[in-house]
Amino acid sequence: MSRPCWDKGVPAPELIRHISGKSPGNAIDLGCGTGTNLLYLAKNGWRITGLDYAPLAIVKAKRKLKNFQKTLLIADVTKLDEIELPGPYDLGLDIGCLHSLPESSRLPYIKGLGKWILPGSSFLIYAFQPDDKNNKKGIPKAELISYFMDGFELVNYEQGQKRSSAWYYFRKK
Repeated sequence: MSRPCWDKGVPAPELIRHISGKSPGNAIDLGCGTGTNLLYLAKNGWRITGLDYAPLAIVKAKRKLKNFQKTLLIADVTKLDEIELPGPYDLGLDIGCLHSLPESSRLPYIKGLGKWILPGSSFLIYAFQPDDKNNKKGIPKAELISYFMDGFELVNYEQGQKRSSAWYYFRKK
């Protein structure tokens, strides 16, 4: 079974650092792809939920996570307030999902997310940013932060290494 080019087969180092030393809880990965980050979370005692719009991604995630208790759903992340999930969640993760949504779908995503993340809990998001090299894809830093101002506070920010991108670490108010 071949991996998509964006799935490196290893969990995000930022996720590994973030959960290091924390007690496991309930985690959700929005746009979970083939479940690489969910596998890492499950191996570290987390209860996991993964959502992806692509049926093949969920099929691959189910194979990868066959030995773990999990909830994996083919779902539209812009309709989180309509989906039955085994939340609420102590940790939310989005690696490349929000920035791929049309602008008109971002606020419904964030509103639905707010329903599921517990106060004081973390939400990590990795997103592309437009740059000066004619790359228009992504969300500018100030815009992305502004989407979360009502229900979350930014507690950390790391500029991406390989392309115009960043990790944002939010805490639910």
